[in-house]
Amino acid sequence: MSRASVWLIDSDKERRESLRTILEFLEWSPISLALDSNWAQVLGHDGKPAFVVLGCDEVNIAQTYVNALTAMLPGVSVVQLGSNEMSLSPLKGVSMYLQYPINQGELNQFLEQIGNQTDDDALPFSAMVGRSSSMQNVRQLMSQVADSEANVLILGESGTGKEVVARSLHNHSSRTDKPFVPVNCGAIPAELLESELFGHEKGAFTGAISSRKGRFELAEGGTLFLDEIGDMSLNMQVKLLRVLQERVFERVGGNKSITADVRIVAATHRNLEQLIQQGLFREDLYYRLNVFPIDMPPLRERIGDISLLVSELVGRISQEQRGQISFSNRALDVLGQYAWPGNVRELSNVVERLVIMYPEQLIDVEQLPAKLLETVRRSEQMRTTADDTLVADTDYSDHYLLPGDGIDLKKHLSDVECSLIKQALDESGGIVAHAAKRLHLRRTTLVEKLRKYGINQRRTEAEATAA
Repeated sequence: MSRASVWLIDSDKERRESLRTILEFLEWSPISLALDSNWAQVLGHDGKPAFVVLGCDEVNIAQTYVNALTAMLPGVSVVQLGSNEMSLSPLKGVSMYLQYPINQGELNQFLEQIGNQTDDDALPFSAMVGRSSSMQNVRQLMSQVADSEANVLILGESGTGKEVVARSLHNHSSRTDKPFVPVNCGAIPAELLESELFGHEKGAFTGAISSRKGRFELAEGGTLFLDEIGDMSLNMQVKLLRVLQERVFERVGGNKSITADVRIVAATHRNLEQLIQQGLFREDLYYRLNVFPIDMPPLRERIGDISLLVSELVGRISQEQRGQISFSNRALDVLGQYAWPGNVRELSNVVERLVIMYPEQLIDVEQLPAKLLETVRRSEQMRTTADDTLVADTDYSDHYLLPGDGIDLKKHLSDVECSLIKQALDESGGIVAHAAKRLHLRRTTLVEKLRKYGINQRRTEAEATAA
């Protein structure tokens, strides 16, 4: 079955038809359109494409087309197609720059990214970017609990997007027309947190010159998000537990009971069970909060989502008119080799920094932060050293014996390589990026090997899902 339509706009018929043939073979539905000075007529074509490929060696005309395409087709990626003879720079507003003749590996990676984005549009909680199995599991859990009144506890490292999950749960709940009120329990001093949560009456303490509502009152009818709940003092934990049990509270310095009709969503990067054993967190409060837990995976465990996250971040920055950049596939490969201790927040910071430093440019490896490149280099050196040690310590004479009648070495090695690739795909749930990591290959290299051996990537993923 064919995929979504693709517009091919190019004055070079041979180049246009060549790419059309490739896309048709990959099960897309390309629509070939001759580039015309009357760009409005071309853009009047019916339907909305998944993406547009624009081939034009005249910079001014090409930029006019890009401007019109991004204005009339918001959210649709525009791919600039350049020739080796012209060596054009990426235009403002394009999502990717492809050199012609096409590098098949780069094209495959881009098409997979676009395909994932197209599929994501039909998913619940599509704002939770990612096609990895761990993120699909998060979305599934969110769809089950969003419209209930159950308390939710979101667990995960700093920067994994816990507040994004909390806001998304609120937006998909029956309380969506009421306030979503966040409070960071670790950022507010313990002596002020009670007033922040429950409010205070005039004269309750020095400086209380007027009465003030707390976060519970501000969130009435909606959702109260208690971030970094693991940093809350034991004294405040007792007071919070009473509110959760009785659904009433009093302002500091007051004696009037106020009903609390709020849904609680809490989050922490700490191990609460360990804190309970250390006497730093109340067990009864833990069970009140942990009605429905959601674990957020760290970015290093879903490396295959990085290209989607980068595309989302670049698109968001562009929509906010804060700049526009695009990434080469070499740069994306390097991003996939970094461990990202700061998770999605660190990735977002890197993208924003690059937008400021290299506006309207194509980001290649040389433009990536030196700290990131050095970390990746050290990691590769350690892996190479470990591999060399393994080879030096292994005696292969007992494992590989040459048959008496000889062997077709080329075919034998191909069979071994093909078998290992299939094993890696099976163990990685059909996700090419994860399989490539297990095989210590670049993702684009593995894609080329899949084509070489005729291994159907999409069928493999479908079989893995069915299993």
